Amino acid sequence: MNDDSVRARARVRAPELTGKGGWLNTGGDDLTLMDLRGKIVLLDFWTFCCINCLHVLDELRELEEKHRDTLVIVGVHSPKFVHEAEHQAVVDAVERYEVHHPVLDDPELATWKQYAVRAWPTLVVIDPEGYVVAQHAGEGHANAIRTLVEELEAEHEAKGTLRRGDGPYVPPEPVATDLRFPGKAVLLPSGNLLVSDTTRHQLVELAADGETVVRRIGAEGEFREPQGLALLPDGSVVVADTVNHALKRLDPATGAVERIAGTGRQWWQGSPTSGPALEVDLSSPWDVAWWQGKVWVAMAGVHQIWTYDPESRTVEVAAGTTNEGLVDGPAAEAWFAQPSGLAATADRLWIADSETSALRFVEADGGGYAVRTAVGTGLFDFGHRDGAAEQALFQHPLGVTALPDGSVAVSDTYNHALRRFDPASGEVTTLATDLREPSDAVVVGEDVVVVESARHRLTRLRLPEEAVQVESVAHRTRREATEVAPGRLRLDVVFQAPKGQKLDERYGPSTRLLVSSTPPELLLAGEGKGTDLFRDLDLNPEVTEGVLHVSAMAASCDDDPANEYPACHVHQQDWGVPVRVGDGGASRLPLILAGMDDAGEA
Repeated sequence: MNDDSVRARARVRAPELTGKGGWLNTGGDDLTLMDLRGKIVLLDFWTFCCINCLHVLDELRELEEKHRDTLVIVGVHSPKFVHEAEHQAVVDAVERYEVHHPVLDDPELATWKQYAVRAWPTLVVIDPEGYVVAQHAGEGHANAIRTLVEELEAEHEAKGTLRRGDGPYVPPEPVATDLRFPGKAVLLPSGNLLVSDTTRHQLVELAADGETVVRRIGAEGEFREPQGLALLPDGSVVVADTVNHALKRLDPATGAVERIAGTGRQWWQGSPTSGPALEVDLSSPWDVAWWQGKVWVAMAGVHQIWTYDPESRTVEVAAGTTNEGLVDGPAAEAWFAQPSGLAATADRLWIADSETSALRFVEADGGGYAVRTAVGTGLFDFGHRDGAAEQALFQHPLGVTALPDGSVAVSDTYNHALRRFDPASGEVTTLATDLREPSDAVVVGEDVVVVESARHRLTRLRLPEEAVQVESVAHRTRREATEVAPGRLRLDVVFQAPKGQKLDERYGPSTRLLVSSTPPELLLAGEGKGTDLFRDLDLNPEVTEGVLHVSAMAASCDDDPANEYPACHVHQQDWGVPVRVGDGGASRLPLILAGMDDAGEA
């Protein structure tokens, strides 16, 4: 079905924008769709824990600037974690990620439900007359949306329904602090501390007191939201230059910075996963650690662990499949979910796996490596609970730090706490609370220096001999389960190639679908890989609830026979769909990758 017939059929009036948290970046005004009538509106359903959402924010910046007088992007913040439902946390995230458009804080997912959204990120386009004309999930849609915006501009200019002029965005007042949402820190041989000043796109060297600024490092554009830092044996520092999709090397003696890995382009499915470091794309490297003669990289953007070998100047995937979830086993078969913190000990590389709220590790296993989980169960369970590791809970931890006694400290970011896991006893305890989004910690003598990201500072704590007593809480994801019937369930991933493009089948199938479930017993049939974007699943009537994991990819290219080398675009998204199996439930599950559902779902 072509775009024109879809648009002609799908005259779906856009539901109103409502959220109990109210509006940000509007100068205190509340917005309605009527206020935006005459503008092209792009709703960006996002949550600030989600790396794919952050990628989309970056994808949309050029579009937002180019069409500022006709297009209004509205971020609809739809939380996954309890912490993300706190209004101040959303305020912080809007500044941290330089969101320059209005944002609706929707802590109860009211607007999410009205638009039948099933995944972060999801983009919905509303025309100047207030009708939904397109929906896209995941990354890689910027070009398609640009084409649609230009088409809508021409159409509604001709009809007289387009209103040009300034949008409703009002920037907040800037705040003066030495650090702004710092990410990670490392202790230099001099005794000073090097900090990634993430939102200001610099590194900052602080004196041993953790407060006095010695110098700032990074010319304009040299870093973009840097995060992880690792000290190498030669005294240089490797920097995870996250939004530049690169690793940089800093010489602390001279302040010189050079790129050592990555091209500056984001890695997409089908790109090389090993080779000369400066020729291989990376995807949002979030932390780095020196372990077993290599730099290990938490590649948050693709849910993997990579390595950089400074001797051969090569990179390669060390663990993870790019599927998002919690699966242990041989490194090449393991699943991660936004690994964001690393810490090396003699025999283990510890990993803060943020989206599964888990503490995991890599260790030698025969001639290779294996991935194990110390604490955590999956994408949807989180909280603050101490005790035996098998029942303990974290909430979106971003950092892990090796402690002198063989245990590890976990920067339990969304619990605002520093936690401790002791491998010897298998116990989790709480070391400190009342920290504001701690994202890393560094051992300095008998103290631990915590990066309090949302307080814009480093905080020095004496390592306590006893744990803090904290009341246990446990949570599941805020999303409601989808009611589905037992037996046959038709899974349809909706994808319509953008106007002027076609599926790229020059080298074989241009689509891919991967399906699995938690627990595995939920699916009697239908799991595994395939090239069709539809699948008949057989649900086990004896398993009443679980999660369907769906990963879809489609590649489309410009449809111009005269162009020998057409531009191609990859569209991809992972869904984790909580389902409840029971009589009366749906027998079809549509997931929109791009376009509109033939059944009429917006």
